[in-house]
Amino acid sequence: MREIRYYESYGDDFEKSANQNFQLPENYKWVRNDLLSKFLSGLIYGLAVSLGGAYCRFFLHVRVKGRDKLKGQKGGFFIYGNHTQPIGDVFIPAVCALPKRIYTVVGTANYGIPVVGKILPFLGALPIVDSLHGIKELNKAVKKRIEDRHPVVIYPEAHVWEYCTEIRPFPDTSFRFPVKLNKPAFAMTVTYKKSKLFKKPTAQVYLDGPFYPQGDSDKEKTKNLHEAVVLAMQERSKKSDCQYIVYKAKQ
Repeated sequence: MREIRYYESYGDDFEKSANQNFQLPENYKWVRNDLLSKFLSGLIYGLAVSLGGAYCRFFLHVRVKGRDKLKGQKGGFFIYGNHTQPIGDVFIPAVCALPKRIYTVVGTANYGIPVVGKILPFLGALPIVDSLHGIKELNKAVKKRIEDRHPVVIYPEAHVWEYCTEIRPFPDTSFRFPVKLNKPAFAMTVTYKKSKLFKKPTAQVYLDGPFYPQGDSDKEKTKNLHEAVVLAMQERSKKSDCQYIVYKAKQ
């Protein structure tokens, strides 16, 4: 029997952290340049990617197609993915982008997760804070990481719907980043295939792009980039051949 989850809107959150309403301290630093932070960041990130890579390989049975498209990028770029794994989504883009180090835009609720929340700053998390100061600092941090030639990962669906096989509607807001910085974007689509060996489906990841901002104005560029990435993700999502968890709208 397949699990069925009912939703009222695409903004429903099925994954709750231990402290869903966690608030970052006012002195939180989006970019840490002190030597101790850099050392801990390199150490923790390296260990996490090693363990996370094993998790993706042996638990989620991840396979990646199109990794060569990322390797050809010399500068920073953006990766947009569908949000379908509460743990795997931390590591899947990191595995895809190796040997480059990724930075990921995340919600502050993730900082409320015991243990994990404490190390998020060292894993490259860039938190979204709903304040003028927070927005300003996030923009500065994203710009810094892109200028340092790192990939920045964004999950525009915002909420994790585990094993969801459809691409949920999302606004074009986050596509302002590549438009403002004039950088390419890639679509990272996780699909699910039936497995002959395991109860859970295997994960097949497709990378598409690069997609460049095109248009006569920033608004038009944002719209066109959003549409290009959504189209790529929707086409790839058709390659899923099973539904381990079914999502249905409440009647």
